Amino acid sequence: MKPSLVETLEPRLAPLDLDHRLLLVREFIPGRIVFTTSFGIEDQLIAHSIFTQGLDIDVATIDTGRLFPETYELWERTEARYARRIRAAYPQAAPLEALIEEQGINGFYKSIEARKACCHVRKVEPLSRLLAGVSAWVTGLRADQSDARGDVALIAFDAAHKLLKLNPLADYSRDAVVAAVEEFSVPINDLHAKGFLSIGCAPCTRAVLPGESERAGRWWWEEDNKKECGLHVGEDGVLRRGPPPHEARQ
Repeated sequence: MKPSLVETLEPRLAPLDLDHRLLLVREFIPGRIVFTTSFGIEDQLIAHSIFTQGLDIDVATIDTGRLFPETYELWERTEARYARRIRAAYPQAAPLEALIEEQGINGFYKSIEARKACCHVRKVEPLSRLLAGVSAWVTGLRADQSDARGDVALIAFDAAHKLLKLNPLADYSRDAVVAAVEEFSVPINDLHAKGFLSIGCAPCTRAVLPGESERAGRWWWEEDNKKECGLHVGEDGVLRRGPPPHEARQ
């Protein structure tokens, strides 16, 4: 049973580096494994590990239609560097048309509810299609990205998607990620050098100011200190960490 694999794998994953964590997961977890990338620096390091090791892990992205030109350019450079195609999921036309008809092209600035509705149509629903029938989902979440992500686990059972969720960089610092990217000459988004530490949709992302947290540039007009798009949180806005293993088995 998938939740029981959390107990089996978590202590084995903890002492390993990124490459060996991904190898172990691929060895132990049957079925399809999907890594979803937003082409941020963490995701680029994970993609590098998957591609250079030739792992049977699908790499996919969500193209919201509002990404930075620099992100599309990096997407192309990444495919060229590793000679691998990165699959894309897109918002469905009818819900997107209805959303824009209701709130306008930039209606997400008007309220948190409007912004979350946009994130749902452009990100959350496409993710659900990417993860359909998948055994495990790999993400680039790190515990020190924000207070809301402070106790992100290396591996957990995601009850909402009914799969195992692996965060192989959960205990990495940003400095460690940057050092690895530099060591292996991993292609990264040009926006990082301009102060964009966390990069999402262009209208919803700005550069981070000195002293701000990594995700301060996301939805900066909102005061909520637990700003998430919905990919990793439940309806209550709380980051999904999965129930304790003994609860998951019940």
